[in-house]
Amino acid sequence: MIERGVAPDSTGIRRKAPHSAIPLSVGMVLVTLGVVYGDIGTSPMYVMKAIVSGNGGLATVNENMVLGALSLVIWTLTLVTTVKYVLIAMRADNGGEGGIFALYSLVRRYSKWLILPAMVGGATLLADGILTPAVTVTTAIEGLRTIELGQTLIGADQGKVVFITIVIICVLFLAQRAGTSNIGRAFGPVMTVWFTFLGAAGVYNMLMGDLGVLRALNPMYGIMFLASPTNHAGPMILGSVFLATTGAEALYSDMGHVGKANIYASWPFVKACLILNYLGQGAWLLANSSNIELQRISDLNPFFEMLPEGLRPFAVILSTIAAIIASQALITGSFTIVSEAARLNLMPHLKINYPSDTKGQLYIPLINKAMWIGCVGVVLLFQTSSHMEAAYGLAITLTMLMTSILLCFYLSHQLGRRIRAVIFLLFFGLIEIGFFLSSLTKFMHGGYVTLLMATALLAVMLIWRRGTAIERTQTVMLPIKDYVGQLARLRNDENYPLCADNLVFLLNRSSKGCVDRDVLYSILDKYPKRARAYWFVNVLVTDEPHTRLYYVNSVGTDFVFHVTLKLGFKENQRVNTYLRQVVGDLMTSGELPPQEHEYSVYHEPSRVGDFRFCMLRKALTPESDLLHIDHYVMTAKYAIRRACGSPSQWFGLENSSTLIEYVPLFVRRRAAAHLERICAAPMLGPVGNTGVMPVAAVAPEAAEVAADEVDLEDETEEEEESGEDLFSEGLPSAEEGK
Repeated sequence: MIERGVAPDSTGIRRKAPHSAIPLSVGMVLVTLGVVYGDIGTSPMYVMKAIVSGNGGLATVNENMVLGALSLVIWTLTLVTTVKYVLIAMRADNGGEGGIFALYSLVRRYSKWLILPAMVGGATLLADGILTPAVTVTTAIEGLRTIELGQTLIGADQGKVVFITIVIICVLFLAQRAGTSNIGRAFGPVMTVWFTFLGAAGVYNMLMGDLGVLRALNPMYGIMFLASPTNHAGPMILGSVFLATTGAEALYSDMGHVGKANIYASWPFVKACLILNYLGQGAWLLANSSNIELQRISDLNPFFEMLPEGLRPFAVILSTIAAIIASQALITGSFTIVSEAARLNLMPHLKINYPSDTKGQLYIPLINKAMWIGCVGVVLLFQTSSHMEAAYGLAITLTMLMTSILLCFYLSHQLGRRIRAVIFLLFFGLIEIGFFLSSLTKFMHGGYVTLLMATALLAVMLIWRRGTAIERTQTVMLPIKDYVGQLARLRNDENYPLCADNLVFLLNRSSKGCVDRDVLYSILDKYPKRARAYWFVNVLVTDEPHTRLYYVNSVGTDFVFHVTLKLGFKENQRVNTYLRQVVGDLMTSGELPPQEHEYSVYHEPSRVGDFRFCMLRKALTPESDLLHIDHYVMTAKYAIRRACGSPSQWFGLENSSTLIEYVPLFVRRRAAAHLERICAAPMLGPVGNTGVMPVAAVAPEAAEVAADEVDLEDETEEEEESGEDLFSEGLPSAEEGK
């Protein structure tokens, strides 16, 4: 049941409620381990493998190479993940939410062009998120070959590895509907065991090998190795080193799921275990670099080979589960990214489920399905983990570079630390440009796949943003009170059939006493819609899970109502159910006359009449005077909108009476071609000759017609605050369209 609230003031209803911080607790630390660190926590399975392979194999391993590579990995983790993301980026939260779009929403008012790095970073992060489940799960399953039973089962048949990987990926994506919190509680204890195992395995191999690898903590070894002749890959070795920190951006994106306090508490443990495992792999490589039998292994993985044979079956099982959790980290991060993008009008409105009472923990069915298809496609395309590693990490370097640009503006303008902001951008920008250039060598070996996916996602954002800008320039809000007289006459005009007792229009923006011109155009102009009562309903989703409030503005009538529903994010947005209660409340208070029905299947007919929900959809007409490129943009946007489902599904109106109207986009129209009138019948002339008698006709100049609509998924509170942006330049205003 929803409660009626006091009418809001001009600012109260539009202002966001503060996002309650997720407190530090043992339970949430476990959830953090299960949700946030999967990607970065599985990097030991392939980082040293990629470095050794890129340097020429086990035969080229020596002390300088091992110490240099380890130093690069350790300091990459320290500088990029710890300093940049944990210590700096996590301070830039938007109501508790993290990620590149949350960061952009904090700094967008400082410059129009900042939308571009935000879109590039978001697109590349989503693209890399599709690749992560494929590469981590495939790597874990290939670890079966390091044990006797696994070698017997799969042998050299990579097809079996592909099949097992796809089955695991399918189960993972099917489990997403259970929610982040439930998955995190299940995965948290497992990840605690995983990180403990990583640290213990590293310490064991250091004790059995050479504790001298601890010298890799000195960054000078990494710097000298980059210019050393023992570095056969040259600066391109950074492309493999970068794999150690690919989960850092996901860590920032997942902040809203678990709370920054729990990340601060758990990261030191995670980082220590990762570094110990890398050091252990280095010690094992030094101890076994001259082993001829190991040198013959074409795809040597130090992570599995350094373990005692009796422990490898456990390691393979545990690493497979950890790989699933690594995938989970990117999937949950992708949900957050898409949710933030939709709020910023960079992506269409999508159905979002909240499986728990924490708003940051969400599930988007359409994105889940798209990532599922993408991951399976990547596995089928690349087949082996070594091929996937060649594509892995290239796109995410762009994401990190874009985040650095936005963080520079945050530090400079939001915190007022301009000198530190410049130093920050120069330092981390140079590091990330170096990683990007070194990763470009992966382009022809598979990196093009992630960049193609990122380009496709970026195209969707560009189309949606430009299309929304075109539509927003045509929006005109009209005061309802100026049209009450016409609505009253129409209500009583029996020349028109009764459309419904209650005709409902769903709005996406709340303006005090005003509605979009297109709604009134639909009622009065398109085909007059007679009803007993007209309802203009706006739904606002609050940051609290179980809010159920509504406000009513009757405009001084008993048949025109502007209703605002304030619903918690956990509440079902079944507008028909809530509106029926609102009608009942207004009848009880005498603000709305009873709507008695003479006929009913029930013994006592309901006092509440029938409802019809009208949804308006924009349509592009050939006569619209838009640039050719903008015609293509609008056509593409409406195609994307159709693919994302009907608004009736978002508001629980699948079983209600709905009316979908298409009205033309309200922009300037080209002048119509001039017609000349001719006689109805030709005049008789000489044989074989028929003539026509031209008739002088006065044709008025082609009038520019205007018609528009409400697009349910486009207008957001954030968009209104931001005003015009880079994508609104050069567009006609609504007045020019008249």
